[in-house]
Amino acid sequence: MKEKKDLKNYYHISSVSKIFNIHPQTLRLYEREGLLEPSRSEGNTRCYTDEDLRQLELILNLTRDLGVNLAGVEVVLNMRRKIEQIEEEVNMFLEYVKKEFFEGKEEEFEIRTKSMVRVSPAKIIRIEKKKEEEEKK
Repeated sequence: MKEKKDLKNYYHISSVSKIFNIHPQTLRLYEREGLLEPSRSEGNTRCYTDEDLRQLELILNLTRDLGVNLAGVEVVLNMRRKIEQIEEEVNMFLEYVKKEFFEGKEEEFEIRTKSMVRVSPAKIIRIEKKKEEEEKK
């Protein structure tokens, strides 16, 4: 029996078009443009996963709400992928540093992570110049 996290929900193109109130041809266009990559069944039917639906939601947000064209959507999606990759690499690097420099010294590591002094944000105070100028005279 498969684990619960291995089970995925799959949606057909007609269901997805109804959920998001878009024409199936629009979904096919997004696939042709490389913005969506639904998997295929044995009968070559498009099968959209929950991850595909999140991607579609982002695409529709960019196009409908923000007025971004498809070329712009492609740029945004590529930038998001690069940012996620960089975050993953930074996390891997931090784990490496933690392992190499603090292995066996976990208590010291915890102390150092808590050693930063927190500073509350400064409040902006408005000073009126007119009053200061009158006082100087």
